[in-house]
Amino acid sequence: MKEINMGKTVKDQLGRIVPQGNETTPPPVVILVRPQLGENIGGSVRAMLNFGLTELRLVAPRDGWPNPAADAMAAGASNVLEGAKVFDTTAEAVADLNYVMAATARRRELEVPVMGTQEAGEKFRAWQNAGQKTGILFGPEKAGLTNDDVVLADTIITYPINPAFQSLNLAQAVGVFSYIWAASEGVTVPPMFAEESSIPAKREDLIRMMEHLEEELKNAGFFYPEQKTSLMKRNIRAPFIRANMTEQEVRTMRGMIKALVKGRGQARMKD
Repeated sequence: MKEINMGKTVKDQLGRIVPQGNETTPPPVVILVRPQLGENIGGSVRAMLNFGLTELRLVAPRDGWPNPAADAMAAGASNVLEGAKVFDTTAEAVADLNYVMAATARRRELEVPVMGTQEAGEKFRAWQNAGQKTGILFGPEKAGLTNDDVVLADTIITYPINPAFQSLNLAQAVGVFSYIWAASEGVTVPPMFAEESSIPAKREDLIRMMEHLEEELKNAGFFYPEQKTSLMKRNIRAPFIRANMTEQEVRTMRGMIKALVKGRGQARMKD
């Protein structure tokens, strides 16, 4: 592994000394070694960009480069595709990287540590936070990486794949890793979903809604026998209180009650 002198150092999870960097280090580089189908290259960049990976490197693509079939599959990720760098050999593609993983589902007779998906994302994050540039190798569709490719990696990453069917499409394999990388940040729900979409209803509005419903139920003869009215009202109110309704939900509910009683649109006109 190439050493870079950046002053202050820290120990990585394997006990090696690595320079301490900052959060501006880019995310892992995705390296497709001798990819065969342009469609898979295009599908790979879509998966990459979905999860925030933006640097693609290609090693000796079979059908040359650029490839129109890749453009068609890349869709909105064409900027990642246009920025792809092409290399003649795997060694050239990883030359400037400080930490490399090789994705493979096959056992290798090599002295290369093997890591599962649960550890891989955290490992890449640790190296990124240490200011180191990282990358992951994916082999060609037909046979995967050769041992000569794998030996250039610090670690093998393997997915918990069905041993009876280990054939994983290249773009799918890249998609799985891209998700692993994104999930390692520890954000379980994207911010757009974590934000409150509506304001919780005030208890005053909730009570008015329930009184509205109870009044119409009374008019419909629902509360029978009369001596059980109080108990029935409590049973009606309890689930609405537990529902933690929003202002919009209360307004919608009141509109539903009104529509059931008086009708809306053509139904109300006929009435």
